[in-house]
Amino acid sequence: MAKRTVAEQPGTEGGTGRRQPCPCGSGKRYKACHGAAGGAANVIVSRPFAGLAAECELVALREFVPSATAKLSLRSGDRVVTLATVLPMAAAAMVRSDGQAFVGLQVQTRSGDVSRDLARAVEWAQQAEPGASLPAVGPEDAPEGTVPARLQDLVDPDALLDAELYDDFSWWMPDDVEPTGDVALSLERANAAIMPTRRLDAEGVHSAYWVDAGEKAHVRWVRPDPEEQLLAALARLSARGELALDADSRYAGSFRAHGLLVPVWDVDREKHAREWEQPAAAMGHRLEEVLTSLDSEPLDAAERRAREGLRGRQITVR
Repeated sequence: MAKRTVAEQPGTEGGTGRRQPCPCGSGKRYKACHGAAGGAANVIVSRPFAGLAAECELVALREFVPSATAKLSLRSGDRVVTLATVLPMAAAAMVRSDGQAFVGLQVQTRSGDVSRDLARAVEWAQQAEPGASLPAVGPEDAPEGTVPARLQDLVDPDALLDAELYDDFSWWMPDDVEPTGDVALSLERANAAIMPTRRLDAEGVHSAYWVDAGEKAHVRWVRPDPEEQLLAALARLSARGELALDADSRYAGSFRAHGLLVPVWDVDREKHAREWEQPAAAMGHRLEEVLTSLDSEPLDAAERRAREGLRGRQITVR
C-alpha cells in the first residue's frame, strides 16, 4: 500500500528519479535519502507533517494535548482509523475488541521520520484483528528495497482534524469492557497524570490550547508561519509592549516542534479557559497585521534587539 520499490524509481512515469528531491520532504536527493541503503531509518525529517492542512493540529496533539482523538480522512481502506494522543502502554496502534482502530501519536520515535512511522501504524491498524496491539513501529518494518509510505500518502492533504478532547482516558476501552492487568494499571497512571486542557475556540485562532500545568496555566499556540517571520512579528509586538495576551498574562517564550514554532504565554489560573479566547483572537489579529507589514517595514534597532531576546527564550523539542 502506497509503497514504491527502489527499482521502479528511475524512469517510471510519476516516479522519483535518484537525483530528484526525495518525496519524504527531507530536502535531500532521493539517492541520498530513502533511496539509499537504510535510508528510511537514517533520514531526519525536521518538518514531518509539511503539506498537510492539519499540520499544526498534529503537532499540538503529539506534543502537549493529553487526551484527544480525531478520525483520519484516509484515501483508501474500509476501516475507519482514529488518531489518538496516547494509547495503553504507549502503543503505536491498537484495534479494540469492538473493531475500532486507533493509532497513537505520542510514542517513542524509532526513525527520523515521524510521518513514516505514523503511516506504518495506520497501515497496520487497517488490517489488524480486533484485540490486537502494535507496541512500536521501527525502520525494520519496511520491506527491503521500498519507499515506505508517509502520512501524506495515506490521508487527504486538505482535510483538517476535528479533535475531541477528554478529561480522562476512559475511551481506551469499549463501554462494556472493564480494563484489567497492565491495561488497567496504564489507565490509572494516565488518568492521574492528565493535565486539564481546553482548545481556544475563537475566530482566527487555530491549534491554540489552554493548559493547566498545576502551579501555572499556559496558552500554547502552534503557528504555521515560517519561524523567522513569526519571530520578527513577535519581536515587533514585544518592542511595542503588545506581546502579552492581557494584563493577567506574560509571554513566556516558545518551543520548536516538528519544524513549527509554538509561542507560550503564562496566564492567570483563576480565569476560565474561555476567558482567554478573545485575548488570543486579538493577539492573532495583531500578529497578522505585523506579519503583513514586515516586507515593507524591516525591523528597526529596538525590534532587532527584542528579536534576539526572544530567540534566547526558545527551546527545541525532539
